[in-house]
Amino acid sequence: MTGRLNSAQPYALGLFRIVIGLLFTCHGAKTLFGVLGGVDGQGATASAGTWPGWYAAVIQLVGGALVLLGLGTRGAAFIASGAMAYAYFKVHQPQALWPVENGGEAAAFYCWAMFLLIFTGSGALGLDQLLAKRHASSPGKTATSKAPVTA
Repeated sequence: MTGRLNSAQPYALGLFRIVIGLLFTCHGAKTLFGVLGGVDGQGATASAGTWPGWYAAVIQLVGGALVLLGLGTRGAAFIASGAMAYAYFKVHQPQALWPVENGGEAAAFYCWAMFLLIFTGSGALGLDQLLAKRHASSPGKTATSKAPVTA
């Protein structure tokens, strides 16, 4: 049983990445474009350039899309995790200690989910993996030897 679970691990990780990326992208789209109820449930958006909401939404939209696609997953997850840590400690935590009390559950969850992806990478089903395989098997790729240069 363990062997089957281990062989499915890259696919489970890939599905985890896709779901987290999709949900994170939805948060950014909600804030920037007013879809899915907007920031107030009535379709309102964050004013362009306002700190920190508009910038967080850009990170959510772009970072979430990159994570969703599995393209530059580790870098996008690093920035997204940091943005959510900032959101938790600067916006939510001053209101109360625990996320369940201060409304910061989503920020804490996304921070840790993205943090995990920094170390695991995209898993299966990501563009990173597809591009790496395509590059490795591209025709005309020759092996180069590292012979010492002599004068």
